[in-house]
Amino acid sequence: MRKLLLTFVLTGLAFITLHAQGTEELDLEKAVLIGLERNYGLKIAANNVVLAERDIKIGVGSFFMPTVTGNFLNSFNREDVSQIFQNNPKEIINIPGATTENENYSVVGFYGFRPETIYSIRILGKLAEITDLEAKVMVENTVAAISSAYYRLVLELQRYNVLKTTLDLSQSRLDIAKARYELGGAGRRDFLTAQVDYNADLSLLVNQELIIKNSKINLNELLALTPDREFAVKDTIIVDKNLLLEELLENAYLNNKQFLVTQRQENVAFLALRETQAQRLPQLNLNGAYNQNTFTSQAGFLLLNQRTGFNYGLTASVNLFSGLTLNRRIQNARVEKLSAEYAVQDLEIQMVSDIQRAYNTYNTNLRLLDIEYSNYKTAIENADIALERFKLGISDYLQFRDAQVNLLTAENRLLSALYNIKEMEIELMRLSGRIYFHDGHHKFQLGLQ
Repeated sequence: MRKLLLTFVLTGLAFITLHAQGTEELDLEKAVLIGLERNYGLKIAANNVVLAERDIKIGVGSFFMPTVTGNFLNSFNREDVSQIFQNNPKEIINIPGATTENENYSVVGFYGFRPETIYSIRILGKLAEITDLEAKVMVENTVAAISSAYYRLVLELQRYNVLKTTLDLSQSRLDIAKARYELGGAGRRDFLTAQVDYNADLSLLVNQELIIKNSKINLNELLALTPDREFAVKDTIIVDKNLLLEELLENAYLNNKQFLVTQRQENVAFLALRETQAQRLPQLNLNGAYNQNTFTSQAGFLLLNQRTGFNYGLTASVNLFSGLTLNRRIQNARVEKLSAEYAVQDLEIQMVSDIQRAYNTYNTNLRLLDIEYSNYKTAIENADIALERFKLGISDYLQFRDAQVNLLTAENRLLSALYNIKEMEIELMRLSGRIYFHDGHHKFQLGLQ
């Protein structure tokens, strides 16, 4: 795609670098890689994906696999027993400290099949997809935020250079006004006015240094780095002039992760309705057990009783009436399914509207970029002429200051138009799902590089 490269080289002035020697170089791709590796929100999202995948396995195990339980029971009693038997009612038998022991071993298996579990498993699968898509949404938002913060820093550095150039022009004017005043060629008022304008420009430059410091902190925060981490960024902004609305909308329907999440939520609502309706169907329970029971007693007719064997059975049940509770749950599930359909339609309108708004802003700033660049070149030429005329004494300080302010305004407007295009590019890439990061190949694509 055809790209537009704008590098601001101010006429007659060297590029002013703010980076100390040996400062770490940081381009956009490296910044994104650092952010995706260190960002704690993304780590939490990745853990949520792992948990969702394990929930599917837990659900399959609990819904479709039988449960087998091993039991062991051993009870022991010691009692003083007095007994009279029917065949000899006159004789009382006393057994002090008679013991009774009951020992039982059993292995019990149970399997219950409910028709709605088929839909329950499918719901877990869709929920896992939603969790994965939400993690990707966070990745895309993080990439977009890092990209925007990176280019914001580039913009503020460029503005610093513009203000530094303005200050240099003010310094030249102040030097000329001072020399004229000392030689008696001009009044003190011109010199003082030049000093006031110089101080005003210096104040703007100092404030810009603060903005740059905070912009670096903002970028470091997104990268999960300490606020005092220093780095040097590239001083150019590359914009793509060939984004097409039709392509962006087509990509959005296929790749916008938030839209895909809403579609999956609609699927979940549909499956939840089927799950509730399936509760009308018969349920089947199978059970079986192996038992070994040993009973010993020192008193009574039964001194030893031992049983070993299997028991098994089948139970089928169907819900005949539950106070209309199931009917109401089915009705609620239908309403939730309808709401989910509305949510998809609502998000579709919102997504298309967001893309259209961003594209309009992008397109308008593309037109403004050509206008502002032409105006910028004119302002440079006008400022150069005004400076020469001021040096020769042909024009007064008001004319020179007016040309200087016009140049500053033109440069700021050009920078703003350029940054607005880049910011809308990032937003359009995010909305259309064209921002992505593939860790397997260690690849980052913004759609702009």
